[in-house]
Amino acid sequence: MKNNNSFMRYSGIRQFGRSLVAALMICSFFIAPSLQAKEHPSLILTKQGVKDIRANLGKLPVFDNAVKQVQAQVDAEIALGIDTPIPKDYSGGYTHERHKLNFVMAQKAGTLYQILQDEKYAKYVKDMLFQYEAMYLDLPVHPKPRSYARGKIFWQCLNDSNWLVYMAQAYDTIYDYLTAAERKTLEDNLFRPFADFISTGNPQFFNRIHNHSTWGNAAVGMIALVMDDDELLERALYGLDDDGIEFGTKDDDGGFLKVEGQKAGFLANLEDPFSPSGYFTEGPYYQRYAMYPFLVFALGMENSRPDVGVLQHKDDVLIKGVYALLNLSDKKGEFFALNDGQKGMSLMAKELVTAVNTAYYYGDQDPTLLSIAADQGTVLLDQSGLAVAKAIEAGKAKPYVKPSVNYGDGPNGDQGGVAVVRYGDSDLELVFKYSAQGLSHGHYDKLSYSLFEGGDEVAQDYGLSRFVNIEKKGGGNYLPENASWAKQTIAHNTVTQNETSHFGGDYATGSQHHSDLYFYESNNDAVQVVSATEVNAYPGTKLHRTMAVIKDEGFEKPFLLDIVRIDGSKRNQYDLPFYFNGQVLETTFDYEQPEKLAALGDKNGYQHLWVEGVSKPLKSDSWQFTWINEAKYYTLTSSADKADQVMFTRIGANDPLFNLRRDAGIMIRRDKSKDTTFASVIEPHGAYSPVTELSLNANSSINALDVLQSDDDYTAVKITTVDDRSIVFILANSDASTSKKHKLKAGGKTYKWKGAYYLGS
Repeated sequence: MKNNNSFMRYSGIRQFGRSLVAALMICSFFIAPSLQAKEHPSLILTKQGVKDIRANLGKLPVFDNAVKQVQAQVDAEIALGIDTPIPKDYSGGYTHERHKLNFVMAQKAGTLYQILQDEKYAKYVKDMLFQYEAMYLDLPVHPKPRSYARGKIFWQCLNDSNWLVYMAQAYDTIYDYLTAAERKTLEDNLFRPFADFISTGNPQFFNRIHNHSTWGNAAVGMIALVMDDDELLERALYGLDDDGIEFGTKDDDGGFLKVEGQKAGFLANLEDPFSPSGYFTEGPYYQRYAMYPFLVFALGMENSRPDVGVLQHKDDVLIKGVYALLNLSDKKGEFFALNDGQKGMSLMAKELVTAVNTAYYYGDQDPTLLSIAADQGTVLLDQSGLAVAKAIEAGKAKPYVKPSVNYGDGPNGDQGGVAVVRYGDSDLELVFKYSAQGLSHGHYDKLSYSLFEGGDEVAQDYGLSRFVNIEKKGGGNYLPENASWAKQTIAHNTVTQNETSHFGGDYATGSQHHSDLYFYESNNDAVQVVSATEVNAYPGTKLHRTMAVIKDEGFEKPFLLDIVRIDGSKRNQYDLPFYFNGQVLETTFDYEQPEKLAALGDKNGYQHLWVEGVSKPLKSDSWQFTWINEAKYYTLTSSADKADQVMFTRIGANDPLFNLRRDAGIMIRRDKSKDTTFASVIEPHGAYSPVTELSLNANSSINALDVLQSDDDYTAVKITTVDDRSIVFILANSDASTSKKHKLKAGGKTYKWKGAYYLGS
């Protein structure tokens, strides 16, 4: 799907790009399809698409069922009557949800009008639009003051932009049903003022690099395409020339509105947040949310202005982004909770229906995407959904197999990244995060990880602190604990130094830095490895974390070896937490429970951790902790310094409104250390049946875990099994070259190998 007509690709030189757009628009009569000459509908649905759909009605069960489901929804709303209440609520409140449902139903009704040619659906859309037209110009800004960019229909311009993205589609479908006078009234009193309000009226919202702006840019661009408004289209693609925003200005969540050298507009939001491989810097939860406006505006441009090549921009990054989203989900199809992410959001989301249908039809007709679409159980009511339904009916679907992947972060893919390690046909999935900050939705969690088995969390990332669209919890907005807990380093499975978050929890500092990949290898049948370094989180301290998923014949399942080497310029306290789900079964160390619960600290997330148990100094070389979750056993085996302490913690201290989940954790505390190494193994094993009450393989296969050596050149770790076998892993700390030869004597034995690591006995 490459587009050789690249003269309109975003060059990064703002005025040059603008001149090209202007020239093309002026000369469009001669060199490109004119906006004025196009038919309606032409955004997502096309005239030809409607003809093809109508010719296939009654022949494709998946498509026909989708039509019936939408028809039942819209018919029920028509029967209830149209309500456009005066806005007053946050997310989850009646007026918010009513207006939200209105724009969704209008878009669906317009689609039904085109497909079924029943005028009652066009009339429903028309009547709704004129109710909004009658009220819009007199509406003040929304009464709720929470947002840095308050909307009029909704409490934030973001949701107003949602409205316009959907209503532009609805307007497109009934465009020819309306008279010229009716169209002029809607455009003069509703659509153009609406587009102006979310753009020139709120430049701090419209001109930034963020998923918010993507919605705003797409909204203005889509209504521009329907109204044949070249000025608005240019504004959508390139942003505002003079936004009046000072560099360094932040929104109410602490994210930058404008930084030096920042471009603006839809194309800029395609350039900066996406890496070349399709990874979106805010993480999969917000990539899922932003993919809808990204794709629908790109499709609108493809159908109305293919000469601009928006869908093909940045080497087809939007199609690559669809695959990235699919691969950043677990076995159950739920997205990994990287940065701000609500757990449970999955491939079943409506945005992913759009993404999968679009990637199939406008991409390479990948038959593996059809299996995802079949699981979703519905399709879009457009030409892409028709193509998917036809292919499924023809039996073309093939299984989508999620691979191990390593996605770079940043515009050029060189600002750290995220690796997902999947071992063969096992259910184990490791997610290792060594990325950039992730804009305002980023967390201070360099070199953190989470681990899944069969889609169940073994080592969890907390995600966000927000009850989305539940008005009783902070109006459905982010809660204070998102900043005081969820973003803080101690909330993640990574190292915290001196009870202070990475970069001091300062967004401006964190935004300047990213971790660096040391090496990644996924083509070895015995082991997959990812290794990365972080040198800026704590000045004077270098963190180097290596995670290896190993398959050994003496173990029932693959296991995870985790090595964290710390090179400090002075003695520090290091805390390494591990957040688990399930029930504690056994430890090999003694611990005491306090008679009265107390918080672990007073800031940086520590104020939210209850201390439920504390060990004495371990005075041993390694220790174990075994637990059960979802009827499966797990054992954490860790090396130890003799002064180490192990603590059981639980989230929820200083949380009187119960905004936080009461999740459990176990933490290693190593105090007064300068250079040190943590080595751990997470070992899945066995199962328990509550029906038969049979327990299988409940014991660890590991007897001991020792760090044989750890210095600037090498870190050598030995796992001793219960049957007295040795598994040795050695990392070359200063040279990751695949051709470099190494020789090391450790633990009384000499090892020779070539490459970044050694695995053997």
